[in-house]
Amino acid sequence: MKIGIIVGSIREGRLGDQVGQWALGVAREQPEKEATEFTLIDLKDFDLPLYASEVLPAMANKEYGNEQVQEWSRAIDACDAFLFVTPEYNHSVPGAMKNAVDSLGAEWQGKPIGFIGYSATGGIRAVEHWRAIMANFQCPMLRTQLDFSIFTDVREGVFSPNQRSVDTLVRMIGELEREAARP
Repeated sequence: MKIGIIVGSIREGRLGDQVGQWALGVAREQPEKEATEFTLIDLKDFDLPLYASEVLPAMANKEYGNEQVQEWSRAIDACDAFLFVTPEYNHSVPGAMKNAVDSLGAEWQGKPIGFIGYSATGGIRAVEHWRAIMANFQCPMLRTQLDFSIFTDVREGVFSPNQRSVDTLVRMIGELEREAARP
């Protein structure tokens, strides 16, 4: 089983890369998780164009006319489940991450998702919007989620989660594995 941890911000000075690296580190430290592979998928590494394809992604049969989108497709298709690391921008999802999701179709279908949000208010509204968006792909979504405040979980520019957050993430990973293993 492979779980992708998607860092959904492409901004300079973003917090998402620290949150994503933390989640990857916690996941890989779990001794009972050797059967699961965890991979960090940083949206910034893909340099995706704005979605403007004439062919709807749901009808593209995972074949895209743009190499960056094709590489993104391969990365997403290779995973069985995801943790979305999402900031909240203007009470919603980040545009670059929404564009990336919209660029694909079948690659998302039915794959479980857990959410890690961050912002001044913990990314809660972004996560709620993601729930509505990803329901379109019939993705099972974990009820448990993590929300981090840039005021209380970041100290002098360094992401500093507490032990309760580590425990919650471990529980989320177990839930994702169980969901992904369902027939």
